Amino acid sequence: MSKKVKNIPCELCLSRRKSMFNGIPNDALCVLSEHKSTLAHNKGQVLFLEGTQPMGLFCISEGKVKIFKTDDSGREQIVRLAQEGDFLGYRALLSGENYNSSATILENAKVCFIPKSSFTDLISKDQNFQNKLMQAVCHDLGVMEQKMADMANKTVRQRLATTLLMLKSSYGIDGDQKTELDIALTREDLAKIVGTATETLIRLLSDFKKDGLIDLNGKKISILDERGIAKEIDLFA
Repeated sequence: MSKKVKNIPCELCLSRRKSMFNGIPNDALCVLSEHKSTLAHNKGQVLFLEGTQPMGLFCISEGKVKIFKTDDSGREQIVRLAQEGDFLGYRALLSGENYNSSATILENAKVCFIPKSSFTDLISKDQNFQNKLMQAVCHDLGVMEQKMADMANKTVRQRLATTLLMLKSSYGIDGDQKTELDIALTREDLAKIVGTATETLIRLLSDFKKDGLIDLNGKKISILDERGIAKEIDLFA
């Protein structure tokens, strides 16, 4: 179950440096700290559900969260993986609409919740923060458009290669001649990101390993040949 934990003041939070709150004046951060609450969540717990009304902003202090949509048949499609410093739910707050996706905890996490009134008050008073939000919205729309294009135009093998490079960029830890992906994704979750059946994903991972592109150790995946993976999506063709 989720449990309330001691708030870390926003001005002292290390994750803030990765977030859109970076650069906000300390007095505004102090106001946010006074009104926010911080909850510790276990893996698998729900943050919010598609179709429900947003009551505030979620900001990840520790851990990772998956955001997914569910089609009419009940099948999930993971549209984003969020980590420390990322905001969740701000587009629904800005538009005044219900959530168009759901979010669950991927790895044990601490998540701050900022009430809608505090969030909108900050927007109205800080032009720089407004600009950051607009840039983030535009970026997210671009990412979504690219993902839709990839789903339509790329083979499953190419989509897996694209996903592995994306995960390396966000979660890669460089080691001796390889880069380990520091994220606990099940094969089922990875298949939902790629947009394929779990059985197909497992077979392709095995093929990538045989080709010397990756190494597999349980659920962990390590990148051995980044250039070779990039060739799979014609980046160097």
